[in-house]
Amino acid sequence: MGRIMRKFGFVKVRGSASRGAVRALLGMRRELEQGWTVAFTIDGPRGPRFVAKPGPVVLARATGVPMAVFHIAVDRAWILNTWDRSMIPKPFSRALMRVSQKISVPAEADDSQKEQFHAELQAALERVREFAEENVGKVGSAEFPVRES
Repeated sequence: MGRIMRKFGFVKVRGSASRGAVRALLGMRRELEQGWTVAFTIDGPRGPRFVAKPGPVVLARATGVPMAVFHIAVDRAWILNTWDRSMIPKPFSRALMRVSQKISVPAEADDSQKEQFHAELQAALERVREFAEENVGKVGSAEFPVRES
């Protein structure tokens, strides 16, 4: 997983809400300061599935770096028997990645404002997931031409 993350331009920092949360946030802050892009598994190591944890809001507030969420939908995949239903795309399947707009969290945000940004993060996740899942079958059509990077 670490190699895949690096290929997409992310850096891997170990830690989770249940183990090493402070160390992970400090590590991510350090990586951001060095110019890396960092990413969370937004629903954490144990779920519930598709429910955003507050860590990205805390990091965005502390660093001034805005958040964004993304979801990758695939039309054909093997689904693993895990809590998050991880998927392995089948050969020649279509994929659609949808990215949200950036969400900035001001450094002076109080606890109630942090809750609002967390709700905004959750809503963005729901929007990108819904769009990607509804439109993955259109990938390669005139509406969604294939783009290689």
